[in-house]
Amino acid sequence: MGEVTPGRPGGVLIAVDGGNSKIDAAVAGPGGELLATARGPGFRPKTTGFDVALESLAGVIDAVVERAGVERGDVAHLAAYMANVDLPAEEERLEKLLLARGPAPSVRVGNDTLALLRSAVTEGWGVAVVCGAGINCAGIAPDGRTARFPSLGPHTGDWGGGGELGRAALWHGIRGEDGRGPETALTAAVAAHYGVERAIDVGLGMHDGDFDRENLTELAPLLLDTAEAGDPVAREVVFRLAEEIALLGSVILRRLGLQDSPAEVVLGGGILRARRPLLMDAVAERYADVAPRTRLLVPEDPPLLGAALLGLDQLDAPAAVHQRFRAAFRAASRAG
Repeated sequence: MGEVTPGRPGGVLIAVDGGNSKIDAAVAGPGGELLATARGPGFRPKTTGFDVALESLAGVIDAVVERAGVERGDVAHLAAYMANVDLPAEEERLEKLLLARGPAPSVRVGNDTLALLRSAVTEGWGVAVVCGAGINCAGIAPDGRTARFPSLGPHTGDWGGGGELGRAALWHGIRGEDGRGPETALTAAVAAHYGVERAIDVGLGMHDGDFDRENLTELAPLLLDTAEAGDPVAREVVFRLAEEIALLGSVILRRLGLQDSPAEVVLGGGILRARRPLLMDAVAERYADVAPRTRLLVPEDPPLLGAALLGLDQLDAPAAVHQRFRAAFRAASRAG
């Protein structure tokens, strides 16, 4: 993360949580009031190109500031926690670009895993595992030390998330159909989902451009449904994902010296937030084996709350302001 001067205490805060599927933003007043929220398309620089992704982010920021009715001069700080910003150099680049655009005189950019963590932990430290379209993990020790993974994909050793589940559903469905793998209910389920006769027709359609490979994430719920119905092939994929979720968290716990402590492990992202019983039971069993003192949390609050709380931390806002904003945010979420 770049060296950025923190915003002045008592100013207006813009907070952003940017995921693959959507960008959420909020504006907090000096006393912790929730002034406005806004939502826009996801932040996907690897898919859309960085310039397009930046414009999408800037558009959401402009919209939430306009909706809040605040002057630019009243904004003290922008805290943006983003998916697909996985390396310190990427954080620093985005910080500089947002500073140049001028929504705030100070900017802090971080990975969205940290926003998830801050939204739920009770003591300000712990480990967070995000399993949404992709998978990521980061942790903070009580003394402030951090640990994380690059989480750039298979070429940095990563496996998991909705994209991987979708690819596994198609892969096993085709192999179960042509004899290279065991028979599986995924074959018929995948074909039916796309409205074709055979699973291989989906793969051929992707080759020809009739189906979008980027939409394979939509097969993740189908795989989970098939696994919960008892299909052994789909169940093995779910158990592999559970193993990866436990492995990510336990390695970060070990790096931070927390494996024998009562640390909190926050589980978030669309796949984990759905609380599918087969997956969640398998995750809990594996953590009980590798880090039995940990407490697993699946927060009700969205990561946007965590991004705002991190921003208030950076403004040195007092505890009462944090509490007021948390209460206002939750009230607005219930009403909305």
